Amino acid sequence: MYQREFDQKLKQTFPKAVLLYGDNDYLIDYYIDFYKTKLDAKESMLTLYYDEWHFEQAKNYLSQTSLFGGTNLVVVKHDKKIPKKELDQLVELANKNSDNYFVYGYEGAAKDAKGLQSAFTDKKGGVWVRFFEPNIRDGIAVLQQKAQNIQLDIDHYALQHLMLLLNNNLALCANELDKLAILGTKVTGKDIDRLVYSTAPLATEQLLIDLFNKKPITDTITKLLDLGEDEASLLRSTQYFVNQIFLFHAYIKLNGHVDSAAILGYKLPKQIEEQKAQLALRVKSASLLKIYEHLLESELAIKRASATQKEVLLYSMLIKLQGYL
Repeated sequence: MYQREFDQKLKQTFPKAVLLYGDNDYLIDYYIDFYKTKLDAKESMLTLYYDEWHFEQAKNYLSQTSLFGGTNLVVVKHDKKIPKKELDQLVELANKNSDNYFVYGYEGAAKDAKGLQSAFTDKKGGVWVRFFEPNIRDGIAVLQQKAQNIQLDIDHYALQHLMLLLNNNLALCANELDKLAILGTKVTGKDIDRLVYSTAPLATEQLLIDLFNKKPITDTITKLLDLGEDEASLLRSTQYFVNQIFLFHAYIKLNGHVDSAAILGYKLPKQIEEQKAQLALRVKSASLLKIYEHLLESELAIKRASATQKEVLLYSMLIKLQGYL
């Protein structure tokens, strides 16, 4: 089910076992905290996050009698899938005792969570909830509620500016509202510009990853320009990214494996290293040569163009570059 249906269900009953997943870490954390608060289980619950996960510990906790008549709440957060056999046992245990609850916040890719849903069916006494990346309207509504809860005076336009600056990331926006509340005054767009660090560099990296994966990019380009990035900075970022892909491509061709420390002089996190390697393997050497030539021609064109033409040339440059891949 989706968030609206889940909210309606919570008004009637508290599901005994819940799977939370999707493209919204903020809402996953929000409903985990909601369970903790409503069940008054912050002191007694068992939390098993990421590498702390241990099936036997979760099973034993739900198998015991609740101490002092309290609640047995197990909260798991993980980016890896728990085996269905183990989930089935935990969901069953959660439903065996009126004091037992099990909440699983899955932070892996949403497409990989489909296999988990069958452990949380209504028939088994569970429920699964998928969240989506919020649009601006929905995001502002969530942040308005957050601001009201912490008694922060901030208007609709300032919240919209904050979401734009932080690339629609609700978790980051909510954290910034907590910090801004310390000011003790009404918060304006100027305060946000002065005190909040933009996530534009992260959005630029994502743009280039999407570009090489042949995904739609025009909306992201528009968002970056709205954030204050200019054509020259996006051109430089593209050149730097393409150069990295070339280095990965050449190293893998010569050595048969990837080693970011040898390629770049510093070690990338494993997930990012593998991502760059996959992109590098996907592109052909001849295509990289055409891309380099295209970037040089585009740099000259953008530098010579009038201010009104630069934006159009940037869109054209990136869309044409994607055609070489």
